[in-house]
Amino acid sequence: MSGRRWRVAAGVVVAVMAVALAGCSEDGGGEGGLTVGLLLPSRAVPRWEHSDKPMIEKRVKELCSECTVEYANAENDAASQRQQMNSMITNGVSALILDVVDPKALRSSVRAADRAGIPVIAYDRLAEGPISGFVSFDGGRVGRLQGEALVKGMGARADDGGVVMVNGDPSSPNAAWYEGGARSVLQHKVRILKSYNTLGWRTENAHDHMSAAINALGTNQIDGVLAANDSIAAGVIAALKSARVSPLPPVTGQDADLDAVRRIVRGEQYMTVYKPFRQETDAASAMAVALARGNDLDVLVTTTVDSPTTRDVPAVLLDPVSVTAETIGRTLVRDGVYTIDQICPPRLRPACDRIGLTR
Repeated sequence: MSGRRWRVAAGVVVAVMAVALAGCSEDGGGEGGLTVGLLLPSRAVPRWEHSDKPMIEKRVKELCSECTVEYANAENDAASQRQQMNSMITNGVSALILDVVDPKALRSSVRAADRAGIPVIAYDRLAEGPISGFVSFDGGRVGRLQGEALVKGMGARADDGGVVMVNGDPSSPNAAWYEGGARSVLQHKVRILKSYNTLGWRTENAHDHMSAAINALGTNQIDGVLAANDSIAAGVIAALKSARVSPLPPVTGQDADLDAVRRIVRGEQYMTVYKPFRQETDAASAMAVALARGNDLDVLVTTTVDSPTTRDVPAVLLDPVSVTAETIGRTLVRDGVYTIDQICPPRLRPACDRIGLTR
């Protein structure tokens, strides 16, 4: 991905959301019949169904009481997502929020939406074609946070230590963004012994990659693992445990899935990257409602980015947050993502107590 990549403070997002909400109250109930199409990429990553979908549905309704959300999940299949998107175009939705499975495969559908006068907001991943806006977290920053945490977790072994990289799905533009950020930190500090791409971001594929790395390298050379997200981290850790690796090397993650947070409490996963999803869903919802009404995005966006097909796409890029055992309380718990009781079931209570995660 090229173009300017700027970070946005949470306060700026709150301000533009307030403007969008104020606009809704001024317009009254004149938006009857508006429909926002929401296309998410998979169920393999828990956040899409558990966080993004309900948050977007709720925020769209808050901004436009008579708007509805038409939803589809592609289950990691670009052909299915193309069919879902074309169906929404045929149904005449007012705007689309698209988290694209494969940007090139969906380019023709984005063009079809443009011809039909339906604006498309690229959500979390940068789509190709004539999109009207983009909302995401700074992917380079995500990778740098992962790399910095991995080096810290490796301690003295970070000095020329050996690292395995288990990256995301290469069809996702974010995968290369994350990897590039991580490599910018790791390349001068550690030896990258193996690097894998994980189709579908699937746990079982990550397990296979890590097993292959262990078979090729043995266990003593692997001082850390850069796992691109929490689903991948789950497969990596399962493979390490199956190989009876002890103690486990530090393993990174992303998305702050509840299972991953519990692995951090247990000491199995070193860190995750928390992306405050409400900021992202709020920004995307406000942009979609504004475009559905025929308004521009000037007050809502903070920068522009370039896609492979389109220059100066109006954009909001948000700041991710690194989370380790020591910071769960002042990040995820403080922000209301999870309660201590959710993170700390009875079997994890002693481990939670040890890291100061108490009621």
